[in-house]
Amino acid sequence: MERKKFLKSAFIASGAIASGLTAKAILDNNNDELSPIESVKDPNLGFNHIPHSNSTINMNTVLHKSDSRGHADHGWLVSKHTFSFANYYNPDRMHFGVLRVLNDDYVAPGMGFGTHPHDNMEIISIPLDGDLEHKDSMGNVAVIKKGDIQVMSAGTGITHSEYNKNKDKAVKFLQIWVFPNKRNVAPRYDQISLNLKDRENRFQQILSPSAEDEGVWIHQNAWFHLGSFQSGKSSQYEIKSPNNGLYVFMLKGKANINGIEVSARDGLGIWNTTEPIQLEATEDNEILLMDVPMNIG
Repeated sequence: MERKKFLKSAFIASGAIASGLTAKAILDNNNDELSPIESVKDPNLGFNHIPHSNSTINMNTVLHKSDSRGHADHGWLVSKHTFSFANYYNPDRMHFGVLRVLNDDYVAPGMGFGTHPHDNMEIISIPLDGDLEHKDSMGNVAVIKKGDIQVMSAGTGITHSEYNKNKDKAVKFLQIWVFPNKRNVAPRYDQISLNLKDRENRFQQILSPSAEDEGVWIHQNAWFHLGSFQSGKSSQYEIKSPNNGLYVFMLKGKANINGIEVSARDGLGIWNTTEPIQLEATEDNEILLMDVPMNIG
């Protein structure tokens, strides 16, 4: 996707407009969703990360260091972008399979994202600290906090807003977008609260393709897990499908994953393997696993 078109389509779709500011004051543009990225036919190239100075790429892994992420500081919003988003554009970092957006957001007390639209995207929010209030065009009004998982299937179209519920404390959360495997579905919203003890020294499933499975569900053959491991503990994870890859995001601490040291806020992508992924905690840590299809469409 060419840079000018990316900026035009993505800026307001990011929802990065504080309450009280008009869209025209930021960018004179129509509001639309990110255009779908063309399907990749080569099953070995379902990711998008061409070698460059900010990534370390081996045969079937890519390491994105924390300080290589895009950075946006709007005062009320500070966001780190693992993949291209809004005014951060890196053609080498557009997506990992169907994982399109991984934003690490800080929202100042009492501030938030004004009402903005989405369509044909699965949107997952994972609160890390504080309380995030959600309102949408389906009539949902809810607050999510650490231990909750929120999912929204934008489908045929939805508008929503997100605000820091508190006037005296920042809110921190992950905003994740996944390309769906079905377009133009009926929009829906869901959130659940999970027991944090169920992820101590093991992986707790928080998302899957099935409404009957643990966690929330989305329109995609994807599974997400969270784990909190004490230093010295080890575990392993088997990728669910031969068509999938695994993107690991280290929330806190450090771990050795398949022989690669991964530190806080680093991302590690792994694909084309039938062997279990091996993890050894080298510090107390918190880890998010995203098991996603590598081909879009």
